[in-house]
Amino acid sequence: MAGIEVECCEEHELHNDLLENVHKKMPAEEEISDLSDLFKVFGDSTRLKILFVLFEAEVCVCDLAELLSMTQSAISHQLKVLKQSKLVNSRREGKSIFYSLADGHVRSIIAQGREHIEE
Repeated sequence: MAGIEVECCEEHELHNDLLENVHKKMPAEEEISDLSDLFKVFGDSTRLKILFVLFEAEVCVCDLAELLSMTQSAISHQLKVLKQSKLVNSRREGKSIFYSLADGHVRSIIAQGREHIEE
């Protein structure tokens, strides 16, 4: 991105009607903050890898650790973040905890991001 120049207005002129319309449609600060936090979750490559695994199957922490060549502790830490953000669900089966995608929105968000970077 280096070398991209952003042009600025030559004169300072406000377009009040436009500003008023946009201001009315802006989400509340709390909603913007929550959305920002959600997108930060997608900013970690390990969490993205976990989500890609979960696109294919419901898996336990042991499986994830093996697939991603990481420790169970490291995987558990990332799953906690994903679960707090309501992106994954878990269920117990005997001594194992299995993880799955929370809903189809997760897949849609990732698909749109992939589409964007391929343009």
